[in-house]
Amino acid sequence: MANFLAQFQSIKTTCDHLVIAVEDVSDLWPVVKKGFEDHLPFKRAFLNNKTRNPVLVDALPAEYILTTDSRLRSRFPQEQSLFWFREPYATVVLVSCEDLDEFKTILKPRLKLIVQNDEREWFIVFVSKAAPHNDQATKMAKKVYAKLEVDFSSKKRERCCKLDIHGPDTNFWDDLETKIMECIRNTLDRRIQFYEEEIRKLSEQRFMPVWNFCNFFILKESLAFMFEIAHLHEDALREYDELELCYLETVNINGKQRDFGGMDSGDDQAALLNPGKKALNQIVQDDSFREFNFRQYLFACQSKLLFKLTRPFEVASRGHSFIISFSKALALHESILPFCTREVWVITASLSLITATSSQYKDGQVAPDMEKEFYRVQGDLYSLCRTKFMRLAYLIGYGLHIERSPVNSASLSMLPWPKPGVWPSLPPDSSSEVLVKEKMMFEESLRVKHFGIQRKPLPLEPSVLLREANRRRASISAGNVFEMFDGHPSAIDGSGSMSSPAKAQSISMSRTNSSPGNFESSISRPLRLSEICVAAEHALRNTISDAELLKSLSCVQEFEQKYLELSKGAANNYHRSWWKRHGVVLDGEIAAVFHKNGNYDLAAKLYEKVCALYSGEGWQNLLAEVLPDLAECQKELGDQAGYLSSCVRLLSLDKGLFSSKERRAFQSEVVRLAHSEMENTVPLDVSSLITFSGNPGPPLQLCDGDPGTLSVIVWSGFPDDITLESLSLTLTATTNADEGVKAIKRSGETILKPGRNTITINLPPQRPGSYVLGVLTGKIGLLSFRSHSFSKGAPADSDDFMSYEKPTRPILQVFKPRFLVDLTAAVSSALLMNEPQWVGIIVKPISYSLKGAILHIDTGPGLAIEKSHKIEIERYVNGQTDESGHSEGSKYDDSPATIPEVKQMAINDGNIELPDWASNITSVLWIPVRATSDELPKGAPAGAVFPQTQNLVEGLRTIALKLEFGVSRNQLFERTIAVHFTDPFSVSTRVTDKGTDGKLLLQVILQSQVQATLTIYDSWLDLQEGFAHTRNGDKKPISGFFPLVISPKSRAGILFSVCLASAPIKEVGAEIQCPESILNIRFGILGNRAAGAHDPNAGKPSGLDGSTQNLIFKSSLLLQRPVLDPCFAVGFLPLSSTDLLVGQLVSMRWRVERLKSLEEYAASENNDDVLYEVHANSDHWMIAGRKRGHVSLSTKQGFFKLIFFIVRLSTCITSACRYSCLFYTLTGSRITISVLCLPLVAGYVRPPQLELPNVEKANICCNPPSPHLVCVFPPALSSSFCIAA
Repeated sequence: MANFLAQFQSIKTTCDHLVIAVEDVSDLWPVVKKGFEDHLPFKRAFLNNKTRNPVLVDALPAEYILTTDSRLRSRFPQEQSLFWFREPYATVVLVSCEDLDEFKTILKPRLKLIVQNDEREWFIVFVSKAAPHNDQATKMAKKVYAKLEVDFSSKKRERCCKLDIHGPDTNFWDDLETKIMECIRNTLDRRIQFYEEEIRKLSEQRFMPVWNFCNFFILKESLAFMFEIAHLHEDALREYDELELCYLETVNINGKQRDFGGMDSGDDQAALLNPGKKALNQIVQDDSFREFNFRQYLFACQSKLLFKLTRPFEVASRGHSFIISFSKALALHESILPFCTREVWVITASLSLITATSSQYKDGQVAPDMEKEFYRVQGDLYSLCRTKFMRLAYLIGYGLHIERSPVNSASLSMLPWPKPGVWPSLPPDSSSEVLVKEKMMFEESLRVKHFGIQRKPLPLEPSVLLREANRRRASISAGNVFEMFDGHPSAIDGSGSMSSPAKAQSISMSRTNSSPGNFESSISRPLRLSEICVAAEHALRNTISDAELLKSLSCVQEFEQKYLELSKGAANNYHRSWWKRHGVVLDGEIAAVFHKNGNYDLAAKLYEKVCALYSGEGWQNLLAEVLPDLAECQKELGDQAGYLSSCVRLLSLDKGLFSSKERRAFQSEVVRLAHSEMENTVPLDVSSLITFSGNPGPPLQLCDGDPGTLSVIVWSGFPDDITLESLSLTLTATTNADEGVKAIKRSGETILKPGRNTITINLPPQRPGSYVLGVLTGKIGLLSFRSHSFSKGAPADSDDFMSYEKPTRPILQVFKPRFLVDLTAAVSSALLMNEPQWVGIIVKPISYSLKGAILHIDTGPGLAIEKSHKIEIERYVNGQTDESGHSEGSKYDDSPATIPEVKQMAINDGNIELPDWASNITSVLWIPVRATSDELPKGAPAGAVFPQTQNLVEGLRTIALKLEFGVSRNQLFERTIAVHFTDPFSVSTRVTDKGTDGKLLLQVILQSQVQATLTIYDSWLDLQEGFAHTRNGDKKPISGFFPLVISPKSRAGILFSVCLASAPIKEVGAEIQCPESILNIRFGILGNRAAGAHDPNAGKPSGLDGSTQNLIFKSSLLLQRPVLDPCFAVGFLPLSSTDLLVGQLVSMRWRVERLKSLEEYAASENNDDVLYEVHANSDHWMIAGRKRGHVSLSTKQGFFKLIFFIVRLSTCITSACRYSCLFYTLTGSRITISVLCLPLVAGYVRPPQLELPNVEKANICCNPPSPHLVCVFPPALSSSFCIAA
């Protein structure tokens, strides 16, 4: 089969459509040919693919060929089976007959003979020549056609159709296309089956020695080509993919050393899109093909099909992968190929793919994601071509014209050198070329970067070219054993230094000339770098057959033009893809060429894009490479603002990227332009160079109207001191959007040192709110700079470390008008009257510092400050200490270890200056005062209805306080506090017993009125006139249990024995000497000043319990005739335990008995009438009767009287009206009072009480003596609330 390769390829080039044979039986083809060919191609064809699934073909081309044509007659049987795909896919038999007998005798036998071949798909077209007006001819034609259908059509398949030449042909052409498609479909299915069977047989033998890939190739591609001409491009592409896999699997299966190819002229140009570049018989080798040509042929066939499928993206994607893989295959055979064939082939392959796919692709053909991916692949192809092109340029001496940028260094330093068998030799008579090359290298190496920046150039080579080339010339020597293992395409020799070409000329070549054993090198001397470049250039001229590529390497200008073209192509495609950053990076390479050639405008625009990318990504090392070039372009263009910005950005980079000398040069440029060359003020953003933040810790706290001093930390990135003519800071309110931004200017010049600086700014009063740092602005000469609000903070012990603060922390808080401090009394209980006492004043700062505050104290009437004592201040430790209000400027350490427990202070004219340690904590001031009262406290009888107590108003004293505080003592707080003073005891008296000898036992009850422990050491009673002591004038009490201790708010009693004495006769108008009795008590007090009354004489001798004994209390007592026998007795009669139910009336009864008549009413006529009154809680009881009335209690015995009252009561308990009675039942001087009551609540409640308002309680004996409780039960359940089960 291999002998048919040339014929097979020629068939492929000439046959690109299906063939339909025409059997012209009745010589009708000249008549109908035009009509048949006008309906080609077939519009809608459904064909079966390899998997027998129908596929719609919109336009299927075909050609009608007569069976008598030489193209169908001159084929051998072997050719017909081998190239079956070019055989007719259908046979159209053209017949015409006007006589039925002629049809039976002549036409029918001939048709039987034609259609007897079962391998052909056929059908008959009957052409009627009858004129429309000839009815007889028309009828005869119909009879003949009917007979034709009967003989050649069947129920399964119709094989006949009729064409009326003179009549309408509306349905004929559709019927014709349907029948032709059926024939083509059947033929195609049969041929696919045939090819699959033959291919399967050969595939089973592919691992056998008899395997012949050429035979397999012809069958496989015949099937693929048959799919292609049938427009089943997906199936054809699949066959080529399988063919490629099979070739790669079996190309070296037998271990034979095959010729790789690539040695012919023109092979350096890729043939990825031209499958007919070389004839198949020229690349065949034995039973297979040369890999170099055959793999390109297969890819060309695949790309051709992909273009027909309108999938240029897939062509580009597959092409990029193919170029990478095929480049590795070229690297394996690089030693036998012409010099740099690999690089030249990659360049031509990439450019051809780019050109073809770009012309075939139209925007909008695919989805946006796929479109971006297409441009990404295009950019990769451009980048690959660009890298290989730079490698060739470096080899011929253009390396110094290539920008040593990071992207170029990354591409070329990882790309291995070409590895020819022997490095090209220097041609004779090339000395002039060597001199020109050396001169060009020397001139280019003298270029100096702006600002005098010295950088070690980035490498553009994996190893030193000088050493590599001479090593290759010397073949494998003892010093180059590594070369024996350096055959892999990805191997990189990284042992060489990254020195520049100028330095590489001086490298010793001793290892190059070394040889093992007795080996003698044929190389006379090592070549210089310029000689190596000239030798490579001559070798490339022999390798490269592309005139355009040769032209681009002919001189530096042509190289730069081609380099720009490739860089722009890659950048533009990357910009339209996902990899926009790659495009920006390549813009930097384009800018470098513009910069070198003096096109500063375009270079600056591109450099700005690159710098924006590097700055946004934080790639400072890369930014340091590009930014000096941008600054140089801006300087040449006279762009002062841009040049200053670039200088500032250079200063903002990490200090390790530039030396101190270079950084000072940047600063000197800034200062020089700011003070000399600038004509107008230039605004500049220095946020990355001058940064600021507030002090660490809480923000400065001020109140509305407070001025202050704001401390701000400013970091300077300048290497030396710099003077700012002006400096302003803006504060932004965070809580009030209407407040806007406020600028605060610092007076005078400000000198910033490198690193951390702390500056202070006088702050005028601000409105309430929370403020953050906004923008720092200032001027350096005519340079107006600003730094934005996001700031960098650093720990206090660092000058270099900076970290972004987000969100911005408030630096100032101005509070709304509010209470900044609170002054309250330390205790609310009473203090001792007429004795020195400590009054505590709690000073509580409320989130505000009281540093330097002064307290003014003004005591009211009846209260004075004790001058003999000093003021005391201490920390308030009653669980309410407020230590959260520390201010920003406070430097006092207010920890508990440094605050004194109690500190004494002097008071000057009522003014007290608070210490600093008490400025931020709650403290208490202890002020010694004395409250005076000239009135003597009066005692009260124990049986009085309203006991006489000391008037609270008389014991109140006021202290007016005024606190001046704030930054300039501009805050004022005034408050008047009330302090309660009282006597230690409340005194009441009662006569407990009366003897037969006239002696009275007088009980004096002492009620403690202070929160302190009182100890009575002694007492005596000075009696008023009319009373006398019974024990020979001894004024002491008969109870001598002294000392007597009285707990806070408790009572104690003292008994005195007195008797009535006759009062001396006084003249009318004479003054009574002793109108009242005086009780004298010597006592001591033990208390805490933080709780209330306390010892006023601390430090003096005290009693056994620690209290002082020199305190005297006096109280006046007005003694009256004692009442020993009551006049009335009132008793509550008991109730039944089951009578009290909620909602059920119950009778409450009291028994009232007269014991004797009241002496003050003895002469009264109404002595028998007594007023009564019933009191009850309205929430608990409803009284069903009179609550108030008079009853008669006669002083005579045996008197009986019955009074009956009827009272109507309407209640809500029932709907009927009921009557309630109030009964008075009298027996002599005894009466029973009954009142109907209605309980309202259940539980233990107090019953109604009966009182006698006109009778003092001392004359009434009650039983029970105090209020008691009764139990009220809930009401009984009602059936109306029951629910049936």
